[in-house]
Amino acid sequence: MKALKFTAIALAAILSAVAIPAMAQVMVGGAPMYSNKDIIDNAVNSKDHTTLVAAVKAAGLVPTLKGPGPFTVFAPTNAAFAALPAGTVDTLLKPENKPALTKVLTYHVVAGKMDSAALMKAIDAAGGKATLTEVSGGTLTATKSGSMIMLSDESGGMAHVTIPDVVQSNGVIHVVDKVLLPK
Repeated sequence: MKALKFTAIALAAILSAVAIPAMAQVMVGGAPMYSNKDIIDNAVNSKDHTTLVAAVKAAGLVPTLKGPGPFTVFAPTNAAFAALPAGTVDTLLKPENKPALTKVLTYHVVAGKMDSAALMKAIDAAGGKATLTEVSGGTLTATKSGSMIMLSDESGGMAHVTIPDVVQSNGVIHVVDKVLLPK
């Protein structure tokens, strides 16, 4: 009986050790992204998204992105923000520019949860170019090249989804390599 009790305890320990890492589906910015955490709780751990997190905080969007959603977020990396013209990020982060910052950030968010399969299906259904309406009211055009999803903004810029399907408790994040800009 003692051996059976020890075996059950050992089995429980092994199963719990296996189950915890299984919840981390993707690594982003050197950190595991957990599907049981919300968009903000995961993003703050990514070393590649410190500029995005700072901008979300400055715009006052943390409560929204911690909310129930669901949201689809196209998350630009630090390198994407660094590629903007010199001074752009610093200017947007000033308190007096909060409306402009909010417009840029919400241009990266679609209401609802669209994983890459749903995006590909929408692209195919629309004859190769799906129009996505952002929560800011603007539109993005999604296309594909092979298995890669590309997004064109209203200003003529194009971003590539570099890490798709980072599942969150309140939606999904797709990492992108450019900051998308509304008109």
